[in-house]
Amino acid sequence: MNLEQTYLRLPDIFYTQQTPEKVASPELALLNRPLALELGIDPNSFESEKEIAEIFSGNRIPAGAVPFAQAYAGHQFGNFTRLGDGRAIVLGEVVDPRGKRWDLQFKGSGRTPYSRRGDGRAALGPMLREYLISEAMHAFGIPTTRSLAIVKTGEPVYRETVLPGAILTRVAASHIRVGTFEYAGAFHGPDAVRALADYAIDRHYPSVRNDPNPYVAFLNEVITRQANLIAQWMCFGFIHGVMNTDNMLVSGETIDYGPCAFMDYYDPATVFSSIDRNGRYAYGNQPPIAHWNLARLAETLLPLFDQDESRAIEIAKEVLDRFESKYLENWFSGMAAKLGISSLDDKDRTLILDLLRLMHERQMDFTNTFVSLTQGESIDLPAEWISRWNACRQAQTISREDSQKLMQKTNPRIIPRNHLVEAALSAAVEQQDLTPFNNLLTVLQSPFGAATDLPAKYFEPAPRGGAPYQTFCGT
Repeated sequence: MNLEQTYLRLPDIFYTQQTPEKVASPELALLNRPLALELGIDPNSFESEKEIAEIFSGNRIPAGAVPFAQAYAGHQFGNFTRLGDGRAIVLGEVVDPRGKRWDLQFKGSGRTPYSRRGDGRAALGPMLREYLISEAMHAFGIPTTRSLAIVKTGEPVYRETVLPGAILTRVAASHIRVGTFEYAGAFHGPDAVRALADYAIDRHYPSVRNDPNPYVAFLNEVITRQANLIAQWMCFGFIHGVMNTDNMLVSGETIDYGPCAFMDYYDPATVFSSIDRNGRYAYGNQPPIAHWNLARLAETLLPLFDQDESRAIEIAKEVLDRFESKYLENWFSGMAAKLGISSLDDKDRTLILDLLRLMHERQMDFTNTFVSLTQGESIDLPAEWISRWNACRQAQTISREDSQKLMQKTNPRIIPRNHLVEAALSAAVEQQDLTPFNNLLTVLQSPFGAATDLPAKYFEPAPRGGAPYQTFCGT
């Protein structure tokens, strides 16, 4: 796999070299062959599925790999904690045919020095969830880490019950988190922050290297990417569930698909995570939480902005204040596109806000509302709003046909409906049947042009009247 190890050029305070714990009976459950080819890894170059399972379980370490666990910290539900890869190990970095560098990381590969009281293992269900949701996010065009493989370990994992164990191979532009910077600043000082920032700039934002203050420019670039990312989450009804600072990557990708889910009936207060009892990470709170997390990143960079602390704080505030306008620009543009509007004015913004208010009041399904508008179907919206929407579309410089195409490519007909995800995971874990999972995965790979002859279950929200849906972190 031609693995490289640029992260190990950082001071060793940022990692601990660690070999994955071997597992009893590795068995390949899933291999993302299209992703493997994108990375320059030919699935046919392996001798057998057994060899693939041996490598992606950590039982056989490929040439060039120097496995390590990363150290970091983070604000978890607002409380600062020293953390690290407690059940994850980076195998190395692969450079794809386009010259782009990617981390390959095992998740569920055993204990590390950062495991605390954890067992370092992962259960099959949560790893399947991450594989499914991350690939759906990729199909939506949302920046995300991806899933290359899942290997069943043949060993039990003990949670509330005994579950089958598994290891996921995650692919990311890097695993540098806001929490990595917090760790450097809190425990090792400005020199460590500078070393990490230099590495992150070289890896993700090389264009800012020649800026008069590259560290200020770096913060601005991270803010720009996060504003775009969160806006896309909101436009698709995605709820992350655990927006801790250790789950925010400076590369601008979505990471950690534990208590995540997609909204059915529109409500800004929607929470799915079993541990988010106060709604800190509710759907509607995601933009301000992202801003809060970015402020924690800015705090670590203050010594690099200016030797005068007061001046450094002024610089940080000025850059952080750009988040809201960047976010709103991305969000309004994204929501306008869902309505076939290519250029925004104040009437269009009011139209969007009024639509969301009506959807909340009438408990309308988020995804299907936009699908119905796209397809011209009858919908439970006032004639007055429909009339205003038509007037906004007619005032566009683009044709009606192009407006329709804009809606079709921004409104998925299919999302990972929570009840379908649970049914697929249940069949895989309890009955050892991956058929429902693979069927759902296949459908989600073409979310905008999904076949109209698919079973109705793929298009419908969960039946009303059941218990509130909850997701769990899996640790």
